[in-house]
Amino acid sequence: MNKFSRREFLKFASFTAASLGLSQRVPEVAQALEKAAKGQPPVIWIQGASCTGCSVSLLNSVHPDIKEILLEIISLKFHPNISAATGHVAVEAFLGEAEKNKGKFFLVVEGAVPTKDNGVYCSIGEKDGRELYFSDVVKELGEKASAVIAIGTCAAYGGIPAAEPNPTGCVPVTKIIDPQKVLNIPGCPPHPDWFVGSLAHVLLYNELPETDKFGRPKMFYGGIIHDNCPRRQYFDNSIFAKDFSEPGCLLLLGCKGPVTHSDCPTRLWNGGVNWCIKAGHPCIGCTEPGFPDKTGPIYEKMPEIKLPGISASADTFGEVVGAATAIGLGAHLIGNIATGRLGGHKKKDKEGEN
Repeated sequence: MNKFSRREFLKFASFTAASLGLSQRVPEVAQALEKAAKGQPPVIWIQGASCTGCSVSLLNSVHPDIKEILLEIISLKFHPNISAATGHVAVEAFLGEAEKNKGKFFLVVEGAVPTKDNGVYCSIGEKDGRELYFSDVVKELGEKASAVIAIGTCAAYGGIPAAEPNPTGCVPVTKIIDPQKVLNIPGCPPHPDWFVGSLAHVLLYNELPETDKFGRPKMFYGGIIHDNCPRRQYFDNSIFAKDFSEPGCLLLLGCKGPVTHSDCPTRLWNGGVNWCIKAGHPCIGCTEPGFPDKTGPIYEKMPEIKLPGISASADTFGEVVGAATAIGLGAHLIGNIATGRLGGHKKKDKEGEN
């Protein structure tokens, strides 16, 4: 097998080149990973305030599949969903592995970290007769790990558990561990390729991939959904659906594609079969730092904004959630704003119809 150069790796991993997705187009990744992972790097996976959806999503990895990942590429030392041990035995298992592999293992954190009242709202076991809080475990294991992967929006940015009123004080992993050590793989859930591809980069080049200012790997989150949306031609021609039974751009029905960073339109989901907008549903912006508070309501269009010389409806929302600036929406979006073709707020539209 030929060794992949960094340029070649980024080319097939990037959303700009992966028209069929990493797992669909590049079975060689499995070979590259296997070659790079001689000795099988230890991985400890822990879960906090989460639904385990990120773990379930990883099961849908194609090339390499989950069997290859677990048996040939990494050495999964602990995962709560598949752990045969329970109670203090399980706790001793992952704490022991962390100590034994100090400075060598990857820590994968799934779920937000509850911190209110010293973290009492997420206890994951006992040690020496006292409760072991998730926040303490993340800190302890994070300091010992060689790198930390915050998988899913909950771990990366707080996500749903951190939504208002956030009674348990949930925070992202980067509030507990040095952000320079953390790679964020957001998504609710994240695509399995985003995790596997990032892992491939680390194993092949012994360093984290280049990230944006929100800690996301640029090779997967470098562009916005709007740029490659299959309904883009509707947007360009100012055809906006006002009901889900109508053809057209889904912007007025709440689509957050213009400010959401990911390669979903080119990578696709479920083994390259479908994805949200292709299935007729607006993008909900689940890879962004402000999800869900700043991206909701799901079925309402983005809030009114003011651009230089323009007062219209679309989005600086991107600035609010840190997703994109108005420039990032593209010339077509600005053109539609400037000409008033997007109209006012949904609520005002309805009032005008009555």
